[in-house]
Amino acid sequence: TMEKNYMSMFLLLVAISCALAKDVGKKETKETTAKPKLPQTLSRGWGDQLIWTQTYEEALFRSKHSNKPLMIIHHLDDCPHSQALKKVFAEHKDIQNLAEKFILLNLVYETTDKNLSPDGQYVPRILFIDPSLTVRADITGRYSNRLYAYEPSDVSLLYSNMQKALKLLKTEL
Repeated sequence: TMEKNYMSMFLLLVAISCALAKDVGKKETKETTAKPKLPQTLSRGWGDQLIWTQTYEEALFRSKHSNKPLMIIHHLDDCPHSQALKKVFAEHKDIQNLAEKFILLNLVYETTDKNLSPDGQYVPRILFIDPSLTVRADITGRYSNRLYAYEPSDVSLLYSNMQKALKLLKTEL
């Protein structure tokens, strides 16, 4: 009977430790799924090491006062085109490096400023605004019907447009 007691005690301990392990596991998954809601992830996956502004107003203010161009990315979480562009944007080392020279904002909602939807409210679309707070209508993608749209295959055009936005800044101001 001594052995039986030890055995049932041992099984009880195994059962308790399994239950505890399950709880710990649950806690971890809860925390990891809740993480993206924290405010420091303003990048929304577009470049976690970059500094992103929170609002359009803040972005305009920072652009004007730092004399850096503003790059605004309009996108939606449930849009496959936005997701695909985000992936290549975030993984493109040169774009990520160059992006540090910009004031950055990515928006999942439309602003009331009609200047940000000069040819419609489609996503994804990327607009450049210079520190004089002018939307650069001369920096566009390759589609005539959606001037500020970029596909993942347009990533090199986007990179050269970013360079163009920085060059224009130097020559005009």
